Amino acid sequence: MRVEDNFERCAQRLVETVAFAARTQPRKKRYLYLDVQGHKNDAGGYDRDAYEIIKEFLMGLLMPYLTEVHTPLGAFRNPKGQREDVPEVLEIRDPDERPDELLNLEMRVRGRVQDGRRSRPPLSMIADYLGVEEAACIICWSTPVHRAHAVPDGLGGSNDVRNFAPLCEEHHRQAPDVIDAESFWSWIDYACEKEAGKRLALMHKVAPALIPDPGPEPVRPQGTFFDQVKRELVELYGWVESDFEGLAWSRVLDDFYVVLEQATGKHFGVDRKVSTYAWAYNVAKKRVQLRDSAGGDPLRA
Repeated sequence: MRVEDNFERCAQRLVETVAFAARTQPRKKRYLYLDVQGHKNDAGGYDRDAYEIIKEFLMGLLMPYLTEVHTPLGAFRNPKGQREDVPEVLEIRDPDERPDELLNLEMRVRGRVQDGRRSRPPLSMIADYLGVEEAACIICWSTPVHRAHAVPDGLGGSNDVRNFAPLCEEHHRQAPDVIDAESFWSWIDYACEKEAGKRLALMHKVAPALIPDPGPEPVRPQGTFFDQVKRELVELYGWVESDFEGLAWSRVLDDFYVVLEQATGKHFGVDRKVSTYAWAYNVAKKRVQLRDSAGGDPLRA
């Protein structure tokens, strides 16, 4: 469970991993080993997402399809024998996302009580929290790195170690400046998927005999600023073409400027960031849908 994972993303990946193992090696014993990166609560134990993944999801839902599960809280064996009918996809929602947070544009951070320290934690503290020897960019693994706030200090973000990610300058410039830490981590996860080829190339340089050369990275056309925002809305937030059309889109635009002004900031003097704009559009769409749902009139394009 990586630091950028929340319950939803981690749970879906665990299901996909177990389903792949069952599909490719049916009736072979399956042993799942889970490690947790970060995800600490105010008392220093595991936060809600990590605890529910271990105690509720693994032990409750996935255990029937496994022979053994090994977690930081202990090892557990399936007493009834391993089943083979592993579900391929689950409908999983973020249990921590509340409608009132979106409508009121409330800040969302990890942990109930934030560390009141006045200065940013040293890189060694961030590396220790992540369980790594050296703080490298968590997207592309390059160094040196910046100490990037999940929620920027200009938007009320604290200097709590849980509010930081080590990012290279390029990815710090690209990361969203928003009031929602979980959306920041979701973007980190999205960026990690896009940069998988670069990480493989780095691993190939370190261990060419073990890691095959992934070859050149495919070139993605940049397009206009809005082309890039639209691509992120589709790839990260799951928008479809009808979301950009008709009455619904015009209403989203009205809300977008409210979200942009009240819940986003700027870094490096960059007036517009693709990731910040995509987040603001997506929140605006959710706000319109929530108000329509409360009024009994679903959002229609």
